[in-house]
Amino acid sequence: MSEVAEPEETTGAGQTGLPILEVADLGLTYPNGREVLNGVSFQVFAEETFVILGGSGCGKSTLLNILIGVLQPSCGRVRVTGQDIHRLHPAELKSIHLQCGMLFQSGALIESLSLLENVGLPLRQHYRRVAGDVLEETARLKLRMVGLEDHADKRPSGISGGMKKRAALARALALDPLLVFADEPTSGLDPVSTQEIDDLFIRLTRRIGAAAVVVTHDIASFFRIANRAILLGGERDGEYRGRVIMQGSRDDFRASSHPAVQRFLNTSLGAHPLS
Repeated sequence: MSEVAEPEETTGAGQTGLPILEVADLGLTYPNGREVLNGVSFQVFAEETFVILGGSGCGKSTLLNILIGVLQPSCGRVRVTGQDIHRLHPAELKSIHLQCGMLFQSGALIESLSLLENVGLPLRQHYRRVAGDVLEETARLKLRMVGLEDHADKRPSGISGGMKKRAALARALALDPLLVFADEPTSGLDPVSTQEIDDLFIRLTRRIGAAAVVVTHDIASFFRIANRAILLGGERDGEYRGRVIMQGSRDDFRASSHPAVQRFLNTSLGAHPLS
C-alpha cells in the first residue's frame, strides 16, 4: 500500500474564491414537531475534505440527504457552486448533479451488473450520445485507478467488502466531479481495509481536484482524511442534539476542552483506536 501524506489542515478563513458548497442556517423539523437539525452552517472549498462527525441520533445522514437534494429542509439553504439546489428546476438540478459524485454506505452496487457496468452506469446515464466504446474505456480507467481493472467482469457478490468499496468509489468518481459526497465510506471494514480506503479516497479526490464531504462516526478516519470538520450533537448531548457543537481542524478538535467534544473523541477512540 502506498503512503499518502496527511491532508493540509486549514481553517477555511484563508481559502480563496467562492466555496464549492455553502450551507447556511439549515434546519429540519418533522411534522410531529421533532427537531432533527437546527442552525447548521459551514462552507467547503475546492479540493478540501470536510468531515461531518457525530454519534447516534445526531442527524448526519439526514443532513447528507439534504445536501444531495433528496430531502427538503424546513429552513436555510444549500448552495453548490453558488446555486441554491432546493430552488432549481429539474434540468438545472441535473446539471448540478453532473458535478457531484456519491459514495453510498452500502456501496449500492447493482448485483445484475458487472463492476465495469456498475462504474459505467453514471456515464451512460449522462452521456447518452457518446459512443459506447468511449464510455467503456472511461469506466475501465476508473477501475484501474482503484486497482480493480482485472475484476471488471465480476459481479459484486464475487468480490470482498473492501473491493466493493473501491468499486463504489470508482463509480462515484466516474464523472470527474467537483464535489464528492461519501456516507460512512469505511463502514463494516476492518482497520487495515479502512486505512486503505481512506488513503485511496484522499489520493483519488486530489488527483481529480475534487472537494469532498464525508459523513462518518469513525474518528480514526477523521484524523487521516479531514482538513476540517463539524461535530453534530447526538442523543447524549441534550440541547446540542442536531446542532453544530464544534467546527474546526483536526488540531482544533484535539485541543478542545468542550465536554461534548471530549466525550465523542473518547468514546470513538475507544471503539476505533488510532494505529
